[in-house]
Amino acid sequence: MKLAGKKVVVVGGSSGIGLATAAMAKADGAEVIIAARTPERLEAAAKSIGASAIATDVTSDDSVNALFKACGPVDHVVVTAAQLRTGPFKTVSMADVRATMENKFWGAWRVARAAEIRAGGSLTLTTGFLSVRPRPAAAIVGAAEGALESLARSLALELAPVRVNAVSPGIVDTPIRAAMPEAQRLDMLAKVAAGLPAGRVGLADDIAQQILSFMTNGFATGSIVYIDGGALIA
Repeated sequence: MKLAGKKVVVVGGSSGIGLATAAMAKADGAEVIIAARTPERLEAAAKSIGASAIATDVTSDDSVNALFKACGPVDHVVVTAAQLRTGPFKTVSMADVRATMENKFWGAWRVARAAEIRAGGSLTLTTGFLSVRPRPAAAIVGAAEGALESLARSLALELAPVRVNAVSPGIVDTPIRAAMPEAQRLDMLAKVAAGLPAGRVGLADDIAQQILSFMTNGFATGSIVYIDGGALIA
């Protein structure tokens, strides 16, 4: 087990890609701490995989600093946390635009600054393929994701010998889509899958596998990997 004896912190670990990553790291022998904003959901997720839980708001300097003060030195940090708000460029409110950047970009920035990662450890950021394949009414999300990819490359130099990478998922069937009516959700996912070379949409475990690879591959740093079922070439 490559992560035996390692301490892993997953920020955004209460559901979806974050929880899948935390579960895989735990199964591979790591001590796992998950952090997220909602205490009740966080505690339930931690109990389900045998991890520790620390409630954290990535939009707060004090909250993120408190998380890593409690954790102490760690080996690997993963950031999947984000609450995204978007809409047509001309009409989306500046409050929603700022909230998206505050969660997606500045949240990751805060984590990167606060975490005390041991030499040879890793930081993995989660972006999204809108950074390179934009869509209407999602400009702020694509901009935030592109900024995160640039940040990952910069930090790979500045934080070395800590390794810094980013994984960019395509369409993934995670609980974030649970707000959609079930029939509508299934129809949307089926249509997406039909247009992908992989023939299906992603699962949280698909992305988690790549994140664990970044943790355990000591030669991976400054890399951006797109896990999208072939969306970028379709």
